[in-house]
Amino acid sequence: MEERRCLDCGEPLRGRADKKFCDDSCRSSYNNRRNSEDSGYLRKVNSILKRNRKILEALTPEGKTRVKWRTLVTEGFNFEYITDMYETGKGVQYRFCYEYGYMLLEDDEVLLIKRKG
Repeated sequence: MEERRCLDCGEPLRGRADKKFCDDSCRSSYNNRRNSEDSGYLRKVNSILKRNRKILEALTPEGKTRVKWRTLVTEGFNFEYITDMYETGKGVQYRFCYEYGYMLLEDDEVLLIKRKG
């Protein structure tokens, strides 16, 4: 019969037949490493979304305002990442980053809004 070894450190295991780790430290280390590899993309996307929200929040203190498109770009806003889209009955499209949204206007302007509720 082959000797069972800890999935993290490789030390021989003693005890229950279904035991996978020699202690809690190895279990945590193994799972943290595994989750880190799996969630790298999610962390990147969440970081971009948080930055976008922070920029919109800072530029929309009154709940609604107009800014130039270039202002958002200069602050580091990434237009490729949103959390929601809303289209009105008239076909006007708003893109949201959590509760803050924007609508692209003419003349390189952007209408910024904060969703109520």
